[in-house]
Amino acid sequence: MTDIDWDELRSAAVEAMEKAYAPYSRYRVGAAALVSDGRIVTGCNVENASYGVGLCAECGLVGNLHMTGGGELVAFVCVNNDGETIMPCGRCRQLLNEFAIPGMLLETVSGIRTIDEVLPDAFGPRDLEAAR
Repeated sequence: MTDIDWDELRSAAVEAMEKAYAPYSRYRVGAAALVSDGRIVTGCNVENASYGVGLCAECGLVGNLHMTGGGELVAFVCVNNDGETIMPCGRCRQLLNEFAIPGMLLETVSGIRTIDEVLPDAFGPRDLEAAR
């Protein structure tokens, strides 16, 4: 899949961001990804009064992926309150890597990058399979 509608993904991420629960930081985040079967899955951040217990938008997106039939992520974008592209943190990059096709594309603050570019030398499921 090389024909990715980044505008459609961004719109889905903005819509997800508008549903975020961020009463403490007021920093709403939405994420959207294209799945290998053509679906778009989304997620938003959900904060908690016990700050460290909050969920990132990427966590919600991966939960949505599994709840709606699974598959692999092909392309991903994440936006903030203003609809600006933001970069997933290292933890979330690792989470995305777990469910990504090889070479999954991400819209980043510095342009379109592959998962391998934003998480070089990542440890993932293929490493565990190789060890068996």
